[in-house]
Amino acid sequence: MTSLSDLPIRDDLRGKTPYGAPQKTVPVALNVNENTHPIPDDVAADIVAAVAKAIHGVNRYPDREFVELRESLARYLGHGLTSAQIWAANGSNEVIQHILQAFGGPGRTMLGFAPTYSMYSILASGTGTQWIAGPRGDDFELSAETAVAEIRRVDPDIVILCAPNNPTGTPLSIETIAAVYDAARGIVVVDEAYAEFMPSGSPSALTLLPGRERLLVSRTMSKAFAFAGARVGYLAADSAVTDALRLVRLPYHLSALTQAAAIAALAHSAEMLAMVGEISAQRDRLVTELAALGYQPHRSGSNFVLFGGVRDPHATFQALLAQGVLIRDVGIPGHLRVTAGTEAETTAFLTALASLGHTDEGVTASTLNSQS
Repeated sequence: MTSLSDLPIRDDLRGKTPYGAPQKTVPVALNVNENTHPIPDDVAADIVAAVAKAIHGVNRYPDREFVELRESLARYLGHGLTSAQIWAANGSNEVIQHILQAFGGPGRTMLGFAPTYSMYSILASGTGTQWIAGPRGDDFELSAETAVAEIRRVDPDIVILCAPNNPTGTPLSIETIAAVYDAARGIVVVDEAYAEFMPSGSPSALTLLPGRERLLVSRTMSKAFAFAGARVGYLAADSAVTDALRLVRLPYHLSALTQAAAIAALAHSAEMLAMVGEISAQRDRLVTELAALGYQPHRSGSNFVLFGGVRDPHATFQALLAQGVLIRDVGIPGHLRVTAGTEAETTAFLTALASLGHTDEGVTASTLNSQS
Protein backbone atom coordinates (compact mmCIF):
# COMPACT_ATOMS: atom_id res chain seq x y z
CA MET A 1 0.00 0.00 0.00
CA THR A 2 1.28 3.44 -0.91
CA SER A 3 2.06 5.73 2.02
CA LEU A 4 2.14 9.51 2.16
CA SER A 5 5.93 9.45 2.21
CA ASP A 6 5.90 7.65 -1.17
CA LEU A 7 4.13 10.55 -2.90
CA PRO A 8 5.86 13.56 -4.47
CA ILE A 9 4.38 15.88 -1.86
CA ARG A 10 5.89 19.35 -1.38
CA ASP A 11 9.05 19.21 0.73
CA ASP A 12 7.73 21.81 3.18
CA LEU A 13 4.69 19.60 3.91
CA ARG A 14 6.65 16.41 4.65
CA GLY A 15 6.39 15.25 8.23
CA LYS A 16 3.42 17.46 9.05
CA THR A 17 0.15 16.22 10.50
CA PRO A 18 -3.33 17.51 9.66
CA TYR A 19 -5.43 19.48 12.12
CA GLY A 20 -7.98 17.46 13.98
CA ALA A 21 -9.59 17.09 17.38
CA PRO A 22 -10.66 13.63 18.55
CA GLN A 23 -14.06 12.69 17.09
CA LYS A 24 -15.80 10.30 19.42
CA THR A 25 -19.45 9.55 20.13
CA VAL A 26 -19.90 10.27 23.83
CA PRO A 27 -22.80 11.52 25.99
CA VAL A 28 -20.99 14.79 26.81
CA ALA A 29 -18.77 16.27 24.07
CA LEU A 30 -17.08 19.47 25.27
CA ASN A 31 -13.87 19.41 23.25
CA VAL A 32 -14.19 21.65 20.18
CA ASN A 33 -15.87 24.81 21.51
CA GLU A 34 -19.16 24.15 19.75
CA ASN A 35 -22.38 25.73 20.90
CA THR A 36 -23.98 22.61 22.36
CA HIS A 37 -27.45 24.20 22.53
CA PRO A 38 -29.76 23.09 19.69
CA ILE A 39 -31.17 25.67 17.30
CA PRO A 40 -34.70 26.69 18.42
CA ASP A 41 -37.45 24.85 16.56
CA ASP A 42 -39.01 27.94 14.98
CA VAL A 43 -35.63 29.13 13.71
CA ALA A 44 -34.84 25.67 12.38
CA ALA A 45 -38.18 25.61 10.54
CA ASP A 46 -37.40 28.92 8.80
CA ILE A 47 -33.92 27.73 7.85
CA VAL A 48 -35.32 24.50 6.42
CA ALA A 49 -37.90 26.47 4.42
CA ALA A 50 -35.19 28.77 3.03
CA VAL A 51 -32.99 25.84 2.04
CA ALA A 52 -35.96 24.03 0.46
CA LYS A 53 -36.68 27.10 -1.62
CA ALA A 54 -33.04 27.35 -2.69
CA ILE A 55 -33.06 23.70 -3.77
CA HIS A 56 -35.27 24.61 -6.73
CA GLY A 57 -32.44 26.72 -8.11
CA VAL A 58 -29.46 24.46 -7.60
CA ASN A 59 -29.34 23.62 -11.29
CA ARG A 60 -27.83 27.10 -11.60
CA TYR A 61 -24.65 28.42 -10.00
CA PRO A 62 -25.17 30.42 -6.79
CA ASP A 63 -24.75 34.17 -6.51
CA ARG A 64 -21.00 34.49 -6.89
CA GLU A 65 -21.00 37.75 -4.92
CA PHE A 66 -23.39 36.44 -2.20
CA VAL A 67 -24.88 39.94 -2.08
CA GLU A 68 -27.87 39.18 0.15
CA LEU A 69 -25.70 37.35 2.66
CA ARG A 70 -23.20 40.23 2.78
CA GLU A 71 -26.05 42.66 3.35
CA SER A 72 -27.40 40.49 6.18
CA LEU A 73 -23.98 40.24 7.79
CA ALA A 74 -23.44 44.00 7.55
CA ARG A 75 -26.77 44.62 9.29
CA TYR A 76 -25.89 42.14 12.01
CA LEU A 77 -22.47 43.67 12.70
CA GLY A 78 -23.65 47.28 12.61
CA HIS A 79 -20.92 49.91 13.16
CA GLY A 80 -21.97 51.59 9.92
CA LEU A 81 -20.56 48.76 7.83
CA THR A 82 -21.74 48.25 4.25
CA SER A 83 -21.96 45.06 2.24
CA ALA A 84 -18.90 46.18 0.24
CA GLN A 85 -16.86 45.77 3.42
CA ILE A 86 -17.99 42.21 4.11
CA TRP A 87 -16.47 38.92 2.96
CA ALA A 88 -17.63 35.40 3.71
CA ALA A 89 -16.43 31.85 3.10
CA ASN A 90 -16.76 28.26 4.28
CA GLY A 91 -15.88 28.90 7.91
CA SER A 92 -13.44 31.44 9.27
CA ASN A 93 -10.61 29.05 8.38
CA GLU A 94 -11.28 29.62 4.69
CA VAL A 95 -11.54 33.36 5.31
CA ILE A 96 -8.05 33.29 6.85
CA GLN A 97 -6.82 31.10 4.01
CA HIS A 98 -8.04 33.71 1.52
CA ILE A 99 -6.18 36.40 3.49
CA LEU A 100 -2.97 34.37 3.36
CA GLN A 101 -3.40 33.65 -0.34
CA ALA A 102 -3.81 37.35 -1.07
CA PHE A 103 -1.33 38.89 1.36
CA GLY A 104 1.00 36.05 2.36
CA GLY A 105 2.82 33.42 0.33
CA PRO A 106 6.44 32.46 -0.35
CA GLY A 107 8.88 35.01 1.02
CA ARG A 108 6.28 36.53 3.36
CA THR A 109 5.69 36.05 7.08
CA MET A 110 2.77 35.86 9.50
CA LEU A 111 3.23 36.58 13.19
CA GLY A 112 0.99 35.20 15.92
CA PHE A 113 1.41 34.86 19.67
CA ALA A 114 1.61 31.31 21.00
CA PRO A 115 -0.10 29.38 22.35
CA THR A 116 -2.85 30.28 19.92
CA TYR A 117 -5.18 28.65 17.39
CA SER A 118 -3.21 25.82 15.81
CA MET A 119 -4.80 26.28 12.37
CA TYR A 120 -2.92 29.56 11.90
CA SER A 121 0.41 27.79 11.41
CA ILE A 122 -1.21 25.08 9.29
CA LEU A 123 -2.86 27.62 6.99
CA ALA A 124 0.41 29.52 6.77
CA SER A 125 2.24 26.34 5.78
CA GLY A 126 -0.37 25.48 3.16
CA THR A 127 0.09 28.85 1.47
CA GLY A 128 3.88 28.91 1.68
CA THR A 129 3.83 31.68 4.30
CA GLN A 130 6.43 31.57 7.07
CA TRP A 131 4.80 31.26 10.49
CA ILE A 132 6.45 33.08 13.40
CA ALA A 133 5.25 32.39 16.95
CA GLY A 134 5.80 35.32 19.29
CA PRO A 135 5.62 35.10 23.09
CA ARG A 136 2.83 35.80 25.56
CA GLY A 137 3.20 37.00 29.13
CA ASP A 138 2.12 35.49 32.42
CA ASP A 139 -1.26 33.71 32.39
CA PHE A 140 -1.13 33.83 28.56
CA GLU A 141 -1.91 37.55 28.49
CA LEU A 142 -0.69 39.68 25.57
CA SER A 143 0.28 43.26 26.36
CA ALA A 144 0.79 46.06 23.87
CA GLU A 145 4.44 46.23 24.90
CA THR A 146 5.09 42.54 24.22
CA ALA A 147 3.27 42.57 20.89
CA VAL A 148 4.86 45.77 19.60
CA ALA A 149 8.36 44.63 20.59
CA GLU A 150 7.89 41.40 18.62
CA ILE A 151 6.54 43.25 15.58
CA ARG A 152 9.56 45.53 15.59
CA ARG A 153 11.86 42.53 15.94
CA VAL A 154 10.50 40.42 13.04
CA ASP A 155 8.75 43.00 10.79
CA PRO A 156 5.99 40.58 9.65
CA ASP A 157 3.84 40.96 6.53
CA ILE A 158 0.76 39.78 8.45
CA VAL A 159 -0.04 39.87 12.16
CA ILE A 160 -2.89 37.72 13.45
CA LEU A 161 -4.46 38.31 16.86
CA CYS A 162 -6.99 35.89 18.33
CA ALA A 163 -9.36 37.91 20.53
CA PRO A 164 -10.37 36.21 22.78
CA ASN A 165 -7.50 33.81 22.28
CA ASN A 166 -7.95 30.12 21.56
CA PRO A 167 -7.02 27.84 23.35
CA THR A 168 -6.42 30.04 26.40
CA GLY A 169 -9.64 32.12 26.37
CA THR A 170 -7.60 35.24 27.11
CA PRO A 171 -9.33 38.52 26.19
CA LEU A 172 -7.31 41.12 24.28
CA SER A 173 -7.63 44.82 24.99
CA ILE A 174 -8.68 47.24 22.29
CA GLU A 175 -5.61 49.32 23.20
CA THR A 176 -3.30 46.41 22.36
CA ILE A 177 -5.00 45.92 19.00
CA ALA A 178 -4.61 49.61 18.16
CA ALA A 179 -0.95 49.55 19.21
CA VAL A 180 -0.30 46.49 17.04
CA TYR A 181 -1.86 48.20 14.04
CA ASP A 182 0.24 51.32 14.52
CA ALA A 183 3.43 49.26 14.83
CA ALA A 184 2.81 46.94 11.88
CA ARG A 185 3.46 47.86 8.27
CA GLY A 186 1.31 45.08 6.82
CA ILE A 187 -2.04 43.39 7.31
CA VAL A 188 -3.43 43.02 10.85
CA VAL A 189 -6.08 40.33 11.31
CA VAL A 190 -8.17 40.21 14.47
CA ASP A 191 -9.88 36.83 14.77
CA GLU A 192 -13.03 37.46 16.83
CA ALA A 193 -14.50 33.97 16.57
CA TYR A 194 -15.65 34.19 20.21
CA ALA A 195 -16.49 37.89 20.35
CA GLU A 196 -20.15 37.38 21.25
CA PHE A 197 -19.10 35.74 24.54
CA MET A 198 -17.11 38.74 25.75
CA PRO A 199 -18.60 40.61 28.74
CA SER A 200 -21.27 43.14 27.81
CA GLY A 201 -19.76 46.47 26.83
CA SER A 202 -16.41 45.02 25.72
CA PRO A 203 -15.36 46.91 22.57
CA SER A 204 -14.86 44.96 19.38
CA ALA A 205 -12.03 45.56 16.95
CA LEU A 206 -14.83 46.58 14.56
CA THR A 207 -14.75 49.97 16.30
CA LEU A 208 -11.20 50.48 15.01
CA LEU A 209 -11.95 49.90 11.32
CA PRO A 210 -12.56 53.50 10.16
CA GLY A 211 -9.34 54.91 8.75
CA ARG A 212 -7.42 51.64 9.14
CA GLU A 213 -7.39 50.07 5.68
CA ARG A 214 -4.98 47.28 6.72
CA LEU A 215 -7.17 46.06 9.61
CA LEU A 216 -9.34 42.95 9.04
CA VAL A 217 -11.80 41.61 11.63
CA SER A 218 -12.77 37.97 11.20
CA ARG A 219 -15.88 36.37 12.73
CA THR A 220 -17.78 33.08 12.50
CA MET A 221 -21.34 31.80 12.80
CA SER A 222 -20.05 28.50 14.23
CA LYS A 223 -20.00 29.48 17.88
CA ALA A 224 -22.62 31.98 19.07
CA PHE A 225 -25.02 31.06 16.25
CA ALA A 226 -24.72 27.29 16.84
CA PHE A 227 -23.94 26.97 13.13
CA ALA A 228 -20.71 24.95 13.14
CA GLY A 229 -22.06 22.36 10.72
CA ALA A 230 -23.11 25.00 8.19
CA ARG A 231 -19.55 26.35 7.80
CA VAL A 232 -19.99 30.12 7.55
CA GLY A 233 -17.20 32.51 8.42
CA TYR A 234 -16.87 36.17 7.47
CA LEU A 235 -14.85 39.32 7.92
CA ALA A 236 -15.23 43.08 7.88
CA ALA A 237 -12.58 45.32 6.39
CA ASP A 238 -11.99 48.13 3.92
CA SER A 239 -13.72 47.44 0.61
CA ALA A 240 -10.31 47.29 -1.09
CA VAL A 241 -9.56 44.19 1.01
CA THR A 242 -12.63 42.38 -0.27
CA ASP A 243 -11.52 43.24 -3.80
CA ALA A 244 -8.17 41.60 -3.04
CA LEU A 245 -9.84 38.45 -1.72
CA ARG A 246 -11.84 38.09 -4.94
CA LEU A 247 -8.54 37.48 -6.71
CA VAL A 248 -7.91 34.24 -4.82
CA ARG A 249 -11.31 32.75 -4.01
CA LEU A 250 -12.60 29.80 -5.98
CA PRO A 251 -15.55 30.52 -8.31
CA TYR A 252 -18.91 30.21 -6.53
CA HIS A 253 -17.20 29.21 -3.28
CA LEU A 254 -20.37 29.63 -1.18
CA SER A 255 -23.15 27.26 -2.19
CA ALA A 256 -26.72 28.46 -2.67
CA LEU A 257 -27.77 26.24 0.25
CA THR A 258 -25.15 27.72 2.56
CA GLN A 259 -26.16 31.24 1.62
CA ALA A 260 -29.86 30.52 2.16
CA ALA A 261 -29.31 28.88 5.54
CA ALA A 262 -27.08 31.68 6.81
CA ILE A 263 -29.45 34.44 5.68
CA ALA A 264 -32.36 32.70 7.42
CA ALA A 265 -30.35 32.28 10.63
CA LEU A 266 -29.25 35.92 10.63
CA ALA A 267 -32.90 36.98 10.37
CA HIS A 268 -33.29 35.39 13.83
CA SER A 269 -30.08 36.79 15.32
CA ALA A 270 -31.72 37.99 18.55
CA GLU A 271 -33.22 34.57 19.24
CA MET A 272 -30.05 32.76 18.27
CA LEU A 273 -27.91 34.96 20.51
CA ALA A 274 -30.22 34.41 23.48
CA MET A 275 -28.19 31.25 24.07
CA VAL A 276 -25.01 33.28 24.59
CA GLY A 277 -26.01 34.43 28.06
CA GLU A 278 -26.69 30.87 29.19
CA ILE A 279 -23.35 29.68 27.84
CA SER A 280 -21.47 32.57 29.45
CA ALA A 281 -23.10 31.72 32.78
CA GLN A 282 -21.86 28.13 32.50
CA ARG A 283 -18.37 29.39 31.58
CA ASP A 284 -18.31 31.54 34.72
CA ARG A 285 -19.58 28.57 36.72
CA LEU A 286 -16.70 26.48 35.35
CA VAL A 287 -14.19 29.10 36.47
CA THR A 288 -15.65 29.18 39.98
CA GLU A 289 -16.05 25.45 40.47
CA LEU A 290 -12.73 24.47 38.87
CA ALA A 291 -11.01 26.78 41.33
CA ALA A 292 -12.97 25.21 44.18
CA LEU A 293 -11.72 21.78 43.05
CA GLY A 294 -8.13 23.00 43.32
CA TYR A 295 -7.41 23.74 39.66
CA GLN A 296 -6.23 27.05 38.19
CA PRO A 297 -8.71 28.28 35.56
CA HIS A 298 -7.50 31.12 33.37
CA ARG A 299 -9.39 34.30 32.61
CA SER A 300 -11.79 33.63 29.73
CA GLY A 301 -13.85 35.81 27.45
CA SER A 302 -14.89 32.88 25.26
CA ASN A 303 -17.20 29.86 25.53
CA PHE A 304 -14.50 27.64 27.05
CA VAL A 305 -12.10 27.55 29.96
CA LEU A 306 -8.44 26.53 30.01
CA PHE A 307 -7.42 25.24 33.43
CA GLY A 308 -4.05 24.39 34.91
CA GLY A 309 -2.96 22.36 37.92
CA VAL A 310 -3.47 19.07 36.07
CA ARG A 311 -0.71 16.66 37.11
CA ASP A 312 -1.19 14.32 34.13
CA PRO A 313 -3.37 15.86 31.40
CA HIS A 314 -3.43 12.69 29.28
CA ALA A 315 -4.48 10.50 32.19
CA THR A 316 -7.17 12.96 33.24
CA PHE A 317 -8.42 13.19 29.66
CA GLN A 318 -8.67 9.42 29.43
CA ALA A 319 -10.34 9.09 32.83
CA LEU A 320 -12.99 11.62 31.89
CA LEU A 321 -13.49 9.92 28.52
CA ALA A 322 -14.08 6.63 30.34
CA GLN A 323 -16.99 8.39 32.09
CA GLY A 324 -18.41 9.62 28.78
CA VAL A 325 -17.04 13.16 28.98
CA LEU A 326 -14.82 14.38 26.13
CA ILE A 327 -12.73 17.53 26.66
CA ARG A 328 -9.51 18.71 24.98
CA ASP A 329 -5.83 18.19 25.68
CA VAL A 330 -4.37 21.14 23.77
CA GLY A 331 -0.76 20.24 24.44
CA ILE A 332 -0.05 22.88 27.08
CA PRO A 333 1.79 21.18 29.97
CA GLY A 334 -0.37 20.80 33.07
CA HIS A 335 -3.50 22.09 31.34
CA LEU A 336 -6.76 20.94 29.78
CA ARG A 337 -9.55 22.86 28.04
CA VAL A 338 -13.29 22.39 28.43
CA THR A 339 -16.15 23.96 26.47
CA ALA A 340 -19.01 25.53 28.39
CA GLY A 341 -22.02 23.43 27.47
CA THR A 342 -25.56 23.27 28.75
CA GLU A 343 -26.13 23.28 32.50
CA ALA A 344 -26.54 19.48 32.46
CA GLU A 345 -23.36 18.96 30.41
CA THR A 346 -21.37 21.29 32.65
CA THR A 347 -22.62 19.44 35.71
CA ALA A 348 -21.66 16.09 34.18
CA PHE A 349 -18.12 17.33 33.51
CA LEU A 350 -17.65 18.82 36.98
CA THR A 351 -19.04 15.72 38.66
CA ALA A 352 -16.75 13.45 36.64
CA LEU A 353 -13.70 15.63 37.32
CA ALA A 354 -14.46 15.80 41.06
CA SER A 355 -14.66 12.00 41.17
CA LEU A 356 -11.02 11.79 40.07
CA GLY A 357 -9.73 13.46 43.22
CA HIS A 358 -8.23 16.83 44.12
CA THR A 359 -6.07 18.15 41.26
CA ASP A 360 -6.38 14.67 39.75
CA GLU A 361 -4.29 12.93 42.41
CA GLY A 362 -6.76 10.06 41.99
CA VAL A 363 -6.02 9.54 38.32
CA THR A 364 -3.81 6.48 38.17
CA ALA A 365 -3.55 3.41 36.01
CA SER A 366 -5.81 1.56 38.44
CA THR A 367 -8.39 4.37 38.24
CA LEU A 368 -8.41 4.15 34.48
CA ASN A 369 -8.69 0.37 34.54
CA SER A 370 -11.61 0.46 36.96
CA GLN A 371 -13.49 2.92 34.70
CA SER A 372 -12.86 1.10 31.43
